[in-house]
Amino acid sequence: MNVLHINQSDIAGGAAIAAYRLHQGLLAQGVDSRLLVGTVKTNSDCVATMPSNHRIEKQLLRITSRLGLNSLNYISSFDIPKHSFYKNTDVLNFHNLHTGYFNYLAIPTLTQNKPAVFTLHDMWSFTGHCAYSYDCSRWKNGCGKCPHLDSYPAVVRDNTNIEWRLKSWVYSRSNLTIAAPSNWLTEEAKQSILNHFPIYHIPNGIDTQAYQPLEQEQCRSVLDIPVNKKVLMFGADNLTDSRKGGDLLLKALQKLPASLKAETVLLTLGNSDDKFSEAVGIAAVNLGYVSSDRLKSIAYSAADLFIFPTRADNLPLVLQESMACGTPMVSFKIGGVPDLVRPGITGYLATPEDTDDFCQGIVELLEDASLRDSMSQNCRAIALEEYSLELQAKRYIDLYHQILQNSEEIACK
Repeated sequence: MNVLHINQSDIAGGAAIAAYRLHQGLLAQGVDSRLLVGTVKTNSDCVATMPSNHRIEKQLLRITSRLGLNSLNYISSFDIPKHSFYKNTDVLNFHNLHTGYFNYLAIPTLTQNKPAVFTLHDMWSFTGHCAYSYDCSRWKNGCGKCPHLDSYPAVVRDNTNIEWRLKSWVYSRSNLTIAAPSNWLTEEAKQSILNHFPIYHIPNGIDTQAYQPLEQEQCRSVLDIPVNKKVLMFGADNLTDSRKGGDLLLKALQKLPASLKAETVLLTLGNSDDKFSEAVGIAAVNLGYVSSDRLKSIAYSAADLFIFPTRADNLPLVLQESMACGTPMVSFKIGGVPDLVRPGITGYLATPEDTDDFCQGIVELLEDASLRDSMSQNCRAIALEEYSLELQAKRYIDLYHQILQNSEEIACK
């Protein structure tokens, strides 16, 4: 079987990493898997760049952006059927389509002769522009009068009803099957303009060999962290991104008891700075951007807790990675987070926006070593049982076979 994934990148960004892991899982199962993407970071014969016509598309962008209709300038998406990857594939797998490389109006053309799975990494597929709608439910009946025009991907004009209608029109002419990684997104999709398609819940998979518990003292030694300290870990690619909850994290950490702060170290991945550490009054070790699975496993294993103050998320990769490394988690009860952070089992779920509750979760777990140890074992066991890459690949292979069989039966009628 030949599968072609269409995504914004091969490994740049959460959705890209999730899709690339699926790609690797499929290859390991003997599937001929390839990627056609907007941005290429790897060097592989299995990965190619999306067709593009930069000059014309740049000119069209001036019009479409002013209208608040993202991505309609990418007319080269209609040239994908000419690409050898497309010609040789049996089934398509769409992923993140909204990062400025693909025109969703091309979906009917691409699925006319090739059935497709559309893996949802956020809500964009069924909203009038946004990846996450937060407190807004207008996507259920047409959008318009959007309260979050600046929400990613932002628009300058409220034509969200038009985009919603365009997507509805596209889906009415497309051959799609929907896969959603979290229980939350699965239920949201069932209430959306995608609800006439088959919708399956298939969690993202993770390489549980690459991400596994390592000896904590050795990991702290590697990272030059004192063995006798308590370690809180978090990722901070952009602390100013409201969705990631950097402001909530700051408030929660500031509320920690002074005695606890004195014996705690913040271990951070991504873009953080000394000002954040100074503001919360806790010593910090920043590893910067880390792409190495091994180094990330060392970091998770060095930590006592992984803290994740997100305001909106699907099935966060960092929580899966933390779970696979046996590191308990503290987060908010939003989106797909409860699939991974299970109260009393793998971590602590705080009430959304409640920094007092978030702080309480940190204190409770940091002060109870036996509870953390129990949660650590639960994390690893659940990662192995529910989120292995092999299990995800098998589920997708079964789904691909099913939709191919259905397409053949329809063609024979």
